[in-house]
Amino acid sequence: MDDQKRAQEMFGQLTGKVVETMTVWADANQRVLRELVELSTATAKEGVRLCGELQQGALETLRSSQTAAAAHWQSAWADGTKDPGHLYQKALMTGVDGVEKAFKLMEGQAQAITRSAERLQTSAEQAGKGIQETYTAIVEKMKDVYQS
Repeated sequence: MDDQKRAQEMFGQLTGKVVETMTVWADANQRVLRELVELSTATAKEGVRLCGELQQGALETLRSSQTAAAAHWQSAWADGTKDPGHLYQKALMTGVDGVEKAFKLMEGQAQAITRSAERLQTSAEQAGKGIQETYTAIVEKMKDVYQS
């Protein structure tokens, strides 16, 4: 009878440790999933923000180019018949100005992408730190469970 009672006690302790282990791992999985969801959310928000910045820059450049070109060419054609060399010079300067605006736009977009990548890196580092802290806590909890 004594052996049967001891076997039941051991079985009860083992069952308790298994349940506690499963609880610890379920909690850890929930924390890790929370970190990953937060990272995914931050990534999606950053993607939308970046897209908006890129579109805004492109639209501003397009608007200013169209307005300036319309006004420029209207006056240039009127004066072009009197001085064709001046018309050619204006056309050349307009082309150079367009290239300069395109490079400024690309520079602004590159800066926006860099800022976005930095924000994403920060979010990823925070998520990684949270996950690492979770697993460090699990190791400690599991040591406590199986040492007792």
